[in-house]
Amino acid sequence: MRPLPLPHCARSVRTALMTMLVALASLAALVTTAGPAQADTLICDQFGSTTIQGRYVVQNNRWGTSATQCVNATATGFELTRADGSVPTNGAPKSYPSIYNGCHYTNCSPGTNLPKQVSTISSAPSSISYGYVSNAVYNASYDIWLDPTPKTDGVSRTEIMIWFNRVGPIQPIGSKTGTASVGGRTWDVWTGSNGSNDVISFIAPSAIASWSFDVMDFVDQTVARGMAQPSWYITSVQAGFEPWQNGAGLRVDSFSSTINSGSTDPGDPGDPGTPAACKVTYATNVWPGGFTANVSVANTGSAPVNGWKVAFTLPSGQSVTNAWNATIAPSSGAVTASNTSSNAQIAPNGSQSFGFQGTYTGTFTKPTQFSLNGTACTVV
Repeated sequence: MRPLPLPHCARSVRTALMTMLVALASLAALVTTAGPAQADTLICDQFGSTTIQGRYVVQNNRWGTSATQCVNATATGFELTRADGSVPTNGAPKSYPSIYNGCHYTNCSPGTNLPKQVSTISSAPSSISYGYVSNAVYNASYDIWLDPTPKTDGVSRTEIMIWFNRVGPIQPIGSKTGTASVGGRTWDVWTGSNGSNDVISFIAPSAIASWSFDVMDFVDQTVARGMAQPSWYITSVQAGFEPWQNGAGLRVDSFSSTINSGSTDPGDPGDPGTPAACKVTYATNVWPGGFTANVSVANTGSAPVNGWKVAFTLPSGQSVTNAWNATIAPSSGAVTASNTSSNAQIAPNGSQSFGFQGTYTGTFTKPTQFSLNGTACTVV
């Protein structure tokens, strides 16, 4: 995403059909036609936006061209339905239609706990599913914005870009400065500045259509390279496209973003519960292509845990198909198991258990690290 020249209020473009009143003697009939299906909103306004799922914002964000661009916000994502015009491929793209969690030019997604200080975030599981086209020049870019302050307007200091795909003669900002292994994948790393903010880009060597991962893996890499600090804040998490030429038909089919925190700030909707010392037992039953896992979480502290979230990362190739005694999301990568209404408390020296069934490819291995409400656990 590139910065907008001016903040704009969110508004949606909806089709409204004229109401006709026909009078015949003393009989009047009011005739109306139905609008578009619920949760489908067409946005053609330059900086128009709408909310989906009650928690994410879909934005048109046409900032680099005067040509018409429209996005159709669906129940789970959006489609770029019109993307007229083109810009030179050796410069900036023409727009960034996207979906996000957090704050963008004072437009904050409902219920978000962003901005959030990096040092207080235990995990940030996210998932994305893209739909690509071949008759355009574009990248599929997942953006993470960081700033030294809890900023909700303007441009944040550092932008992390994850290029899931690129089509055509385009390249990231700056120059290639190395490679990195993040989330079990290898990426080319580019760093530079666009004049308004620093940019670090992680470029996939081949297209990735969908993936579940932990945003904090990329944040940690950025901190390690000196382009952010643990005291900084994540201000928004965004996923979309940067088109240079055309782009109609590009889709985000699904998107999720959760920020799990180890803090206990009053009223913070991202707080997972009371931190505590803990011990995890992870027992499995494995067969070719499938497995079950039974997880016991013990509170080894002296105070009860009221509300728990257990965060861990499933090895590559593993995916959860169903769970019991907990809600687990997303289904692969960096996942978080959350208590149900009937097992929310873990007494001192007590424990709670949950389990799940899953599938795997390749060689089966177990997760190696677990945290309870942001506190690392001993694994036995």
